[in-house]
Amino acid sequence: MQVDYIIVGIGLAGISFCEELIANNKTFVVFDDASQTSSTVAGGLYNPVVLKRFTSVWKSREQLEIALRIYNALEKKLNVKLDYKIPLYRKFASLEEQNNWFAASDKPRLSEYLSANLVKNKNNAVNAPYGFGEVKSTGRIDVKTLIDAYKSFLFQNNLLIENEFQYRDLIVIENGFQYKNLVSHNLIFAEGFGMSKNPFFKDLPLVPTKGELLTIYASQLNIDYVLKGPVFLIPLEEDLYLVGATYDWNDLSNKPSEKGKETLLTKLKTLINCPFEVVNQLAGVRPTVKDRRPLVGKHREIDNMYILNGLGTRGVMIGPYVASQLFNLVENNIPLEEEIDINRFY
Repeated sequence: MQVDYIIVGIGLAGISFCEELIANNKTFVVFDDASQTSSTVAGGLYNPVVLKRFTSVWKSREQLEIALRIYNALEKKLNVKLDYKIPLYRKFASLEEQNNWFAASDKPRLSEYLSANLVKNKNNAVNAPYGFGEVKSTGRIDVKTLIDAYKSFLFQNNLLIENEFQYRDLIVIENGFQYKNLVSHNLIFAEGFGMSKNPFFKDLPLVPTKGELLTIYASQLNIDYVLKGPVFLIPLEEDLYLVGATYDWNDLSNKPSEKGKETLLTKLKTLINCPFEVVNQLAGVRPTVKDRRPLVGKHREIDNMYILNGLGTRGVMIGPYVASQLFNLVENNIPLEEEIDINRFY
């Protein structure tokens, strides 16, 4: 069997690149063994503002434009609901934070996203005496539904191989690669944290970070917006809410921990004042990078071998953007932006 591309991994990065290939009539197969769970346990928020410092996310406008177009198309193709438009409220911890917010809302790249109006808290179940600031152009992508539906789409079209990719079985041939009974012109590694085992790119500075989420049931909370305080609180349906997330650089297992649960609960109890019940806990390891930019680019010595990784905590926004850049590098020889090119580490 001969294809234009082999893709290893089908999280947010892999799906985004597959969509580029389909749009350009390229043939491909995807390897995925479901060992990486960072995408499936992601909260899925898209938000153009760094809420800790009230600054704009890198390339926020460009990322949102591409990402929302892709997810809208995927909803129609996969016949699922993915994009939930929902406002995001940033809780103010002090009058000083209010003032910092209003100052930021006057800045050119932030004025379109930060409302200059203070939102007063009228919900007794929420602890926010200084009120909130509203972020515009926000929402949530149901990442688990996306990945499950996309894998089904690939499987139905004989494009998915549900096996671990064995690096030792890869043979570099003239103008491409042979892998068992497959011959491919290009090879894209989009493995997330699995890159730590990849002998071709193991020298890149991936910083794996475990993240944990809780799902709680809180019938008296009654909020219809994403609430950002010491944790994110994301409404789902039927009085269920996602609470997240933790950051752990030591425990790199995909198993939920009691430590992660207690960390989230301690912060949550400072944010809300109503009874709640924990109904689920999930964990995954994010592929983050020390400079908070993705790892995209071509192998230094092997032609036609590429990496698409390091999406970090903003994968739903940045995934389609960098996938488009990588496709243009491979097919049209258009250079990557320096901020995401892996050559910055060499």
